[in-house]
Amino acid sequence: MPNPTTLSAADLRAVIGTFADLLRSHKEVINRLNVYPVPDGDTGTNMTLTIESVVKELDELAADADMMAVCKAVSHGSLMGARGNSGVILSQLLRGLMEKLRVVPEIEAPLLADALVHADVLARQAVVRPIEGTILSVARAAAVGATSATGSLENLVRASRGAAAAALAYTPEQLPVLKQAGVVDSGGTGLLLLLDAFQHHVTGDALPVAPAVESIDVHAQEPSKEHGEGGIADLRYEVMYLLDADDTKMPAFKEVWAGIGDSIVIVGGEGLYNCHIHTDDVGAAIEAALDAGRPRQIRVTDLLDEVVEEKWVREGHAGQLNEEVSDEPAPPTAIVAVVVGEGVGRIFRSLGVRTLVKGGQSMNPSTAELVEAAKSTGSEQVVILPNNKNIRPVAEQVAALVDFPVTVVPTNSIVEGFAALLAYDPSASAEENVSEMSASASRVIAAEITQAVRDTTTDAGEVRVGDWIGLTGKGVISIAESVSSAANRLFDKLITPQHELITIIEGEGATQANTRRITEYLHEAYPDMIVETHPGGQPLYPYLFGIE
Repeated sequence: MPNPTTLSAADLRAVIGTFADLLRSHKEVINRLNVYPVPDGDTGTNMTLTIESVVKELDELAADADMMAVCKAVSHGSLMGARGNSGVILSQLLRGLMEKLRVVPEIEAPLLADALVHADVLARQAVVRPIEGTILSVARAAAVGATSATGSLENLVRASRGAAAAALAYTPEQLPVLKQAGVVDSGGTGLLLLLDAFQHHVTGDALPVAPAVESIDVHAQEPSKEHGEGGIADLRYEVMYLLDADDTKMPAFKEVWAGIGDSIVIVGGEGLYNCHIHTDDVGAAIEAALDAGRPRQIRVTDLLDEVVEEKWVREGHAGQLNEEVSDEPAPPTAIVAVVVGEGVGRIFRSLGVRTLVKGGQSMNPSTAELVEAAKSTGSEQVVILPNNKNIRPVAEQVAALVDFPVTVVPTNSIVEGFAALLAYDPSASAEENVSEMSASASRVIAAEITQAVRDTTTDAGEVRVGDWIGLTGKGVISIAESVSSAANRLFDKLITPQHELITIIEGEGATQANTRRITEYLHEAYPDMIVETHPGGQPLYPYLFGIE
């Protein structure tokens, strides 16, 4: 059967569907190309979630939808679903392609080449400071390869894919962090799958099969906790939101963002934009949006202490509210707490929390969800426990969006939230509670145990895949081959004669044997310490500790 000379709307739809399948199958491989040692759902997860939004839009179309309808669905779905730096850039690339392809019923080779060039141009325009050795380099090569091809659609897709693959292989020569880690760019790896999908549908070539994750050897140094000048890695937070704004206000908005951060990607138009920045000033990043229009679906991620609840990303639980608001009569001041794990939720319920919101490190509830949670309490005043650095800036926006007092106790972890609740007085005002609860939370050192998923170098020593590592907000503190050894070495670094109580919260992966080893060590090494153990059920962290 001869290869097609044009692509129909149905063909384009099939290409996008194949691309989505490839991203799903390669998600963990693409994530593996990241360079921090603990489980995180970064590039592969973000690109997959972005394309899932596109697939959802396409699924709502009729089977015989025309080219215009298909292209509109791809453009809108990618804009609304874009996640992370890589997802936003992918969104702009898809939108650039669709702007050119939507005008014809059948796609011929010259138009596809023109569309790839247009996508490249728009993607670079969306990034305030383009960096080579990234997905942008691969997109540029794909466009150049397409325009250099002559004749058939088959020649075009082969030339475009071949040039993009060569550019991807060269990315370690352009970015030292990739060369040091021994990997190619993760975003570019994801984009190459789109070209694989085009080539498959035009030529019939076999689709790539994802290699085993364990076969990819990554060795990268942990990001420094000290902030220097000028590098993306020096900036602490990733801020993302959708922005409803007049198009005429966007140039001024971009100027403000250019002065407060980097890795800036802004895509969209006609009153709706998807905005992404790395910055140390979360407040300024959000305030700029308020000057331009109305931000929504705000997400804030701590880039230097990022540990994403991977299971939650996979199962799509981000930001879901626990609808079982306490049946007890509403107190004068109620607590809203962001938690992960059923056991943790039960602990917080037992200490008086009225409304629970599911969320964690990168799966951050939106401002709107926290507003609804605050309203659901039925109380005259509300205190929010974000229990995570990422969620604190969003929680602090709630007070301006409701007509009753809302305050935030700046808790950065579950154990800090636990300690804060010990000082909660439902009959006191929100302001009074914040003062007492903050003081209680500040007396806690929060720490945790998780397992490394890649090799790296840290201040505590070399980490290898499968090692158990003890973490605090300052980074990796202990490294060992067993959970209990990592925990016990962590205690030796953190516990001082002034400490009196250690709270242990058991998560998924905790065992009776390991808990016994940990508690017996504490009783022997620190006989005056009071040890309390609670079932938490949190994913990825077998043990959370609070030392106070």
